[in-house]
Amino acid sequence: MVQQGEVVGAEALRRRQRDIGDPAFAGAVWITAAGAVLTLALLIALLLHDAWPAIRRYGFGFFVHSTWDPVFEQFGAASFIYGTIVTSLIALILAAPIGIAAALFIVEYAPRWLREPVAFSIEMLAAIPSIVYGLWGLFVLVPVMRNGVEPALQAVLGPIPVLNRLVAGPPIGLDLLTGGVILAIMILPTVMAVSREVILAVPDLQREGMFALGATKWEMIRYAVLPYARAGVIGAAMLGLARALGETMAVTLVVGNSTTQIRASLFTPGYTIASAIANQFTEADKAIYFSALMNLALVLLLVALLINLLARLLVFRFVRSPAGVRV
Repeated sequence: MVQQGEVVGAEALRRRQRDIGDPAFAGAVWITAAGAVLTLALLIALLLHDAWPAIRRYGFGFFVHSTWDPVFEQFGAASFIYGTIVTSLIALILAAPIGIAAALFIVEYAPRWLREPVAFSIEMLAAIPSIVYGLWGLFVLVPVMRNGVEPALQAVLGPIPVLNRLVAGPPIGLDLLTGGVILAIMILPTVMAVSREVILAVPDLQREGMFALGATKWEMIRYAVLPYARAGVIGAAMLGLARALGETMAVTLVVGNSTTQIRASLFTPGYTIASAIANQFTEADKAIYFSALMNLALVLLLVALLINLLARLLVFRFVRSPAGVRV
């Protein structure tokens, strides 16, 4: 009887601990999640507070004018926004096809013994610090672009009307094109890793059904895998784009940082929003100058947040789609 009572008492104790532990764990998770959201809200509020003098003084003109003259307190961010958009689009155009193709190769074509080493090698690129990318870009990529890639692009696109405007000017290597290329290398692991997981999530019934109908490997990928994974792959590309928008040190070292003129040529040295903040933050000796830089930071944060949310929604839509349904 004593032993039976001890067993009953121990079981009751474990039940009480479990009843306490589950709510406690749930509460801790909620607090942690709320803390992350609160931190983001406080960051936005802080940037908005610091940027308010510039917002009130320059209004919408801050985003459409390109004059940036701290001496006369004239601040327009159009050239910085333009440089950010151009370098990020170049990165997306270069990285998205390569990343998606690499993911398809790893999942659909590579033998089992090769899949993990290739995936690991590409994903290791994400662990390299940004400053290392920047130094590599400055001492290796810039000479290659200046002496090889950019002259070749001029030779090919120079005789073509309209397109020749993209390669106008001397190839110096420190320009928007080089900034876009190094960003493409940096976002490639993100695009590849997320695309790989999305393609792996495609049900095997999709593939087997196409093979049963006599489809080739490429037809199976084209009509079964890619349509099903489309939303997730687009989300992967947008996650890469969000990282490219906010990258600072690497692009700062190779983008030129020497003009605020908006030109069609990709050989133009320019700024991105992040590189402008990094270069000029210590020089902000006036309150309105500091406020203008905070306005840039606020714009960058909100744009990156919006793109991340949209990408997450696309990936979530893919995950929630029922098996066998094209997204």
